[in-house]
Amino acid sequence: MGRVTERRKVIRVRDGAVSTRPDTLVAEEPLEIRLNGKPLAITMRTPGDDFALAAGFLVSEGVLAEQADLQNIVYCAGATADGSNTYNVVDVRTAPGVRVPDITLERNVYTTSSCGLCGKASLDAVRTTTRWPVADTPRVSVTPELLAGLPDRLRASQRVFDRTGGLHAAALFTEDGELVDVREDVGRHNAVDKLVGRALQNGGLPLSRSVLLVSGRASFELAQKAVMAGIPVLAAVSAPSSLAVDLAAETGLTLVGFLRGSTMNVYAGEDRVALRATAAQG
Repeated sequence: MGRVTERRKVIRVRDGAVSTRPDTLVAEEPLEIRLNGKPLAITMRTPGDDFALAAGFLVSEGVLAEQADLQNIVYCAGATADGSNTYNVVDVRTAPGVRVPDITLERNVYTTSSCGLCGKASLDAVRTTTRWPVADTPRVSVTPELLAGLPDRLRASQRVFDRTGGLHAAALFTEDGELVDVREDVGRHNAVDKLVGRALQNGGLPLSRSVLLVSGRASFELAQKAVMAGIPVLAAVSAPSSLAVDLAAETGLTLVGFLRGSTMNVYAGEDRVALRATAAQG
Protein backbone atom coordinates (compact mmCIF):
# COMPACT_ATOMS: atom_id res chain seq x y z
CA MET A 1 0.00 0.00 0.00
CA GLY A 2 1.72 3.14 -1.19
CA ARG A 3 4.82 1.27 -2.42
CA VAL A 4 4.94 3.09 -5.73
CA THR A 5 8.73 3.11 -6.14
CA GLU A 6 11.70 1.17 -4.79
CA ARG A 7 15.44 1.80 -4.74
CA ARG A 8 18.02 -0.58 -6.19
CA LYS A 9 21.78 -0.37 -6.71
CA VAL A 10 22.83 -0.01 -10.33
CA ILE A 11 26.17 0.08 -12.11
CA ARG A 12 26.10 3.09 -14.39
CA VAL A 13 28.25 3.32 -17.51
CA ARG A 14 28.55 6.73 -19.17
CA ASP A 15 31.15 7.48 -21.85
CA GLY A 16 33.42 4.73 -20.54
CA ALA A 17 33.18 5.87 -16.90
CA VAL A 18 31.78 3.29 -14.46
CA SER A 19 30.11 4.22 -11.17
CA THR A 20 27.73 2.71 -8.64
CA ARG A 21 24.62 4.57 -7.60
CA PRO A 22 21.07 3.98 -6.37
CA ASP A 23 18.30 4.03 -8.95
CA THR A 24 14.55 4.55 -8.51
CA LEU A 25 12.40 1.80 -9.99
CA VAL A 26 8.66 1.52 -10.36
CA ALA A 27 7.24 -1.09 -7.97
CA GLU A 28 5.47 -4.11 -9.43
CA GLU A 29 3.51 -6.52 -7.24
CA PRO A 30 0.59 -8.90 -7.76
CA LEU A 31 -2.91 -7.88 -6.73
CA GLU A 32 -5.47 -10.62 -6.18
CA ILE A 33 -9.03 -9.42 -6.64
CA ARG A 34 -11.70 -11.38 -4.80
CA LEU A 35 -15.42 -10.95 -5.41
CA ASN A 36 -17.62 -11.55 -2.38
CA GLY A 37 -14.87 -13.68 -0.86
CA LYS A 38 -14.10 -15.77 -3.96
CA PRO A 39 -10.84 -15.37 -5.94
CA LEU A 40 -11.53 -13.79 -9.32
CA ALA A 41 -8.34 -12.48 -10.92
CA ILE A 42 -4.69 -11.61 -10.34
CA THR A 43 -3.03 -8.68 -12.05
CA MET A 44 0.50 -7.31 -11.84
CA ARG A 45 0.23 -3.67 -10.84
CA THR A 46 1.93 -0.71 -9.23
CA PRO A 47 0.59 -0.51 -5.65
CA GLY A 48 -1.70 2.43 -4.99
CA ASP A 49 -5.35 3.11 -5.87
CA ASP A 50 -5.93 -0.62 -5.41
CA PHE A 51 -9.60 -0.21 -4.49
CA ALA A 52 -10.21 1.92 -7.57
CA LEU A 53 -8.36 -0.63 -9.71
CA ALA A 54 -10.55 -3.45 -8.42
CA ALA A 55 -13.74 -1.44 -8.92
CA GLY A 56 -12.73 -0.44 -12.44
CA PHE A 57 -11.88 -4.01 -13.33
CA LEU A 58 -15.36 -5.08 -12.24
CA VAL A 59 -16.91 -2.33 -14.37
CA SER A 60 -15.17 -3.80 -17.41
CA GLU A 61 -16.44 -7.24 -16.33
CA GLY A 62 -20.01 -5.98 -16.29
CA VAL A 63 -20.43 -6.62 -12.56
CA LEU A 64 -20.52 -3.00 -11.34
CA ALA A 65 -22.23 -0.12 -13.12
CA GLU A 66 -22.94 2.51 -10.48
CA GLN A 67 -21.86 3.57 -7.03
CA ALA A 68 -24.84 1.83 -5.41
CA ASP A 69 -23.70 -1.56 -6.75
CA LEU A 70 -20.62 -1.43 -4.53
CA GLN A 71 -20.99 -2.22 -0.83
CA ASN A 72 -17.32 -1.97 0.15
CA ILE A 73 -13.76 -2.97 -0.68
CA VAL A 74 -11.25 -4.11 1.94
CA TYR A 75 -7.72 -5.46 2.10
CA CYS A 76 -7.73 -9.06 3.27
CA ALA A 77 -5.98 -9.61 6.58
CA GLY A 78 -4.46 -13.03 7.02
CA ALA A 79 -3.67 -13.36 3.32
CA THR A 80 -0.44 -15.21 4.18
CA ALA A 81 0.29 -18.33 6.21
CA ASP A 82 1.45 -16.27 9.19
CA GLY A 83 -1.74 -14.17 9.13
CA SER A 84 -0.11 -10.91 8.07
CA ASN A 85 -1.66 -8.41 5.67
CA THR A 86 0.39 -7.99 2.50
CA TYR A 87 -1.94 -5.37 1.02
CA ASN A 88 -1.86 -7.43 -2.15
CA VAL A 89 -5.31 -9.02 -1.78
CA VAL A 90 -8.57 -7.08 -1.94
CA ASP A 91 -12.13 -8.30 -1.52
CA VAL A 92 -14.93 -6.47 -3.30
CA ARG A 93 -18.36 -6.83 -1.75
CA THR A 94 -21.32 -6.09 -3.96
CA ALA A 95 -24.57 -4.61 -2.70
CA PRO A 96 -27.51 -6.96 -2.13
CA GLY A 97 -29.30 -7.73 -5.37
CA VAL A 98 -26.33 -7.18 -7.68
CA ARG A 99 -26.09 -10.10 -10.06
CA VAL A 100 -22.71 -11.81 -9.87
CA PRO A 101 -21.57 -14.04 -12.73
CA ASP A 102 -20.24 -17.54 -12.21
CA ILE A 103 -16.55 -17.42 -11.36
CA THR A 104 -14.71 -20.17 -13.23
CA LEU A 105 -11.19 -20.67 -14.53
CA GLU A 106 -12.50 -20.60 -18.09
CA ARG A 107 -14.18 -17.26 -17.48
CA ASN A 108 -11.08 -15.79 -15.85
CA VAL A 109 -8.96 -16.66 -18.89
CA TYR A 110 -11.60 -15.14 -21.15
CA THR A 111 -11.93 -11.86 -19.29
CA THR A 112 -8.35 -11.17 -18.27
CA SER A 113 -6.61 -11.92 -21.57
CA SER A 114 -5.12 -8.74 -23.00
CA CYS A 115 -6.23 -9.64 -26.51
CA GLY A 116 -9.56 -11.31 -25.78
CA LEU A 117 -10.76 -14.40 -27.59
CA CYS A 118 -10.09 -13.81 -31.25
CA GLY A 119 -13.12 -13.53 -33.46
CA LYS A 120 -16.76 -12.59 -33.33
CA ALA A 121 -17.44 -13.93 -29.84
CA SER A 122 -15.28 -11.26 -28.18
CA LEU A 123 -17.00 -8.42 -30.03
CA ASP A 124 -20.48 -9.74 -29.30
CA ALA A 125 -19.69 -10.20 -25.62
CA VAL A 126 -18.78 -6.54 -25.12
CA ARG A 127 -21.56 -5.16 -27.30
CA THR A 128 -24.24 -7.17 -25.51
CA THR A 129 -23.06 -6.62 -21.92
CA THR A 130 -22.30 -2.89 -21.78
CA ARG A 131 -24.83 -0.90 -19.78
CA TRP A 132 -24.25 2.26 -21.83
CA PRO A 133 -23.94 1.60 -25.57
CA VAL A 134 -21.50 4.18 -26.89
CA ALA A 135 -23.44 4.57 -30.14
CA ASP A 136 -26.44 5.79 -28.11
CA THR A 137 -24.59 8.43 -26.06
CA PRO A 138 -24.99 12.20 -26.65
CA ARG A 139 -22.89 13.31 -29.59
CA VAL A 140 -19.42 14.41 -28.57
CA SER A 141 -17.31 16.36 -31.05
CA VAL A 142 -13.57 16.96 -30.73
CA THR A 143 -11.18 18.75 -33.07
CA PRO A 144 -7.84 17.40 -34.26
CA GLU A 145 -6.22 20.44 -32.63
CA LEU A 146 -7.72 19.53 -29.25
CA LEU A 147 -6.60 15.91 -29.56
CA ALA A 148 -3.09 16.97 -30.60
CA GLY A 149 -2.57 18.86 -27.36
CA LEU A 150 -3.57 16.02 -25.03
CA PRO A 151 -0.38 13.86 -25.02
CA ASP A 152 1.82 16.72 -23.79
CA ARG A 153 -0.65 17.46 -21.01
CA LEU A 154 -0.69 13.79 -20.02
CA ARG A 155 3.09 13.63 -20.03
CA ALA A 156 3.34 16.75 -17.86
CA SER A 157 1.13 15.06 -15.25
CA GLN A 158 3.14 11.82 -15.00
CA ARG A 159 4.93 12.49 -11.72
CA VAL A 160 6.16 8.98 -11.05
CA PHE A 161 7.30 8.51 -14.66
CA ASP A 162 9.65 11.45 -14.19
CA ARG A 163 11.38 9.51 -11.40
CA THR A 164 11.38 6.04 -12.96
CA GLY A 165 10.76 6.21 -16.71
CA GLY A 166 8.86 2.94 -16.33
CA LEU A 167 5.14 3.63 -16.10
CA HIS A 168 2.17 3.75 -18.42
CA ALA A 169 -0.47 6.39 -17.90
CA ALA A 170 -4.10 7.02 -18.74
CA ALA A 171 -6.00 10.27 -18.51
CA LEU A 172 -9.59 11.40 -18.74
CA PHE A 173 -10.38 14.69 -20.45
CA THR A 174 -13.67 16.45 -21.04
CA GLU A 175 -14.77 17.02 -24.63
CA ASP A 176 -13.46 20.58 -24.20
CA GLY A 177 -10.00 19.32 -23.28
CA GLU A 178 -10.17 19.85 -19.51
CA LEU A 179 -8.02 17.33 -17.63
CA VAL A 180 -10.20 15.41 -15.18
CA ASP A 181 -7.92 12.67 -13.80
CA VAL A 182 -4.60 10.93 -14.46
CA ARG A 183 -3.48 7.53 -13.17
CA GLU A 184 -0.14 5.74 -13.64
CA ASP A 185 0.65 2.04 -13.43
CA VAL A 186 3.13 -0.52 -14.73
CA GLY A 187 0.18 -1.92 -16.73
CA ARG A 188 -1.76 0.35 -19.07
CA HIS A 189 -4.95 -1.63 -18.45
CA ASN A 190 -4.54 -1.08 -14.70
CA ALA A 191 -4.17 2.67 -15.22
CA VAL A 192 -7.49 2.68 -17.08
CA ASP A 193 -9.15 0.56 -14.40
CA LYS A 194 -7.99 3.05 -11.75
CA LEU A 195 -9.58 5.91 -13.69
CA VAL A 196 -12.85 4.07 -14.22
CA GLY A 197 -12.93 2.78 -10.64
CA ARG A 198 -12.48 6.25 -9.21
CA ALA A 199 -15.29 7.49 -11.42
CA LEU A 200 -17.56 4.70 -10.16
CA GLN A 201 -16.66 5.42 -6.53
CA ASN A 202 -17.52 9.10 -7.09
CA GLY A 203 -20.81 8.35 -8.85
CA GLY A 204 -19.42 9.51 -12.19
CA LEU A 205 -20.42 6.66 -14.53
CA PRO A 206 -21.14 6.60 -17.39
CA LEU A 207 -18.28 8.72 -18.72
CA SER A 208 -20.33 9.60 -21.77
CA ARG A 209 -18.77 13.01 -22.44
CA SER A 210 -15.15 12.01 -21.91
CA VAL A 211 -12.02 11.38 -23.94
CA LEU A 212 -9.70 8.62 -22.72
CA LEU A 213 -6.02 8.95 -23.61
CA VAL A 214 -3.53 6.12 -23.06
CA SER A 215 0.24 6.42 -23.25
CA GLY A 216 0.89 3.24 -25.22
CA ARG A 217 -0.95 1.18 -27.79
CA ALA A 218 -4.71 0.62 -27.93
CA SER A 219 -5.41 -3.07 -27.38
CA PHE A 220 -8.74 -4.86 -27.53
CA GLU A 221 -8.79 -4.83 -23.74
CA LEU A 222 -8.47 -1.05 -23.52
CA ALA A 223 -11.17 -0.53 -26.13
CA GLN A 224 -13.35 -2.93 -24.14
CA LYS A 225 -12.81 -0.97 -20.93
CA ALA A 226 -13.69 2.30 -22.68
CA VAL A 227 -16.92 0.85 -24.08
CA MET A 228 -17.93 -0.71 -20.76
CA ALA A 229 -17.48 2.66 -19.01
CA GLY A 230 -19.48 4.50 -21.67
CA ILE A 231 -16.47 6.47 -22.95
CA PRO A 232 -17.08 7.59 -26.56
CA VAL A 233 -13.52 8.54 -27.59
CA LEU A 234 -10.32 6.53 -27.05
CA ALA A 235 -7.00 7.98 -28.20
CA ALA A 236 -3.57 6.36 -28.03
CA VAL A 237 -0.09 7.63 -28.77
CA SER A 238 0.78 4.32 -30.43
CA ALA A 239 -0.93 1.77 -32.66
CA PRO A 240 -4.24 -0.01 -32.11
CA SER A 241 -4.65 -3.72 -32.62
CA SER A 242 -6.89 -5.09 -35.37
CA LEU A 243 -9.39 -6.43 -32.85
CA ALA A 244 -9.53 -3.05 -31.08
CA VAL A 245 -10.46 -1.46 -34.41
CA ASP A 246 -13.08 -4.13 -35.02
CA LEU A 247 -14.57 -3.57 -31.58
CA ALA A 248 -14.63 0.21 -32.09
CA ALA A 249 -16.42 -0.19 -35.41
CA GLU A 250 -18.91 -2.67 -33.90
CA THR A 251 -19.79 -0.50 -30.90
CA GLY A 252 -19.51 3.03 -32.30
CA LEU A 253 -16.39 3.93 -30.33
CA THR A 254 -14.18 6.65 -31.81
CA LEU A 255 -10.65 5.23 -31.95
CA VAL A 256 -7.61 7.42 -32.65
CA GLY A 257 -4.07 6.03 -32.86
CA PHE A 258 -0.55 7.34 -33.45
CA LEU A 259 -1.51 10.61 -31.77
CA ARG A 260 1.81 12.41 -32.02
CA GLY A 261 2.02 16.16 -32.46
CA SER A 262 -0.38 17.26 -35.15
CA THR A 263 -0.54 13.81 -36.79
CA MET A 264 -2.98 11.02 -35.96
CA ASN A 265 -4.92 8.17 -37.53
CA VAL A 266 -8.68 7.89 -37.00
CA TYR A 267 -9.59 4.20 -37.24
CA ALA A 268 -13.29 4.30 -36.32
CA GLY A 269 -16.00 6.70 -35.26
CA GLU A 270 -14.71 9.57 -37.38
CA ASP A 271 -18.05 11.37 -37.05
CA ARG A 272 -16.96 12.60 -33.61
CA VAL A 273 -13.77 14.19 -34.98
CA ALA A 274 -14.35 17.55 -36.64
CA LEU A 275 -12.33 16.97 -39.80
CA ARG A 276 -12.33 19.95 -42.16
CA ALA A 277 -10.58 18.43 -45.17
CA THR A 278 -11.86 15.61 -47.35
CA ALA A 279 -9.85 12.46 -46.64
CA ALA A 280 -7.60 11.49 -49.53
CA GLN A 281 -8.22 8.08 -51.01
CA GLY A 282 -5.25 5.76 -50.82
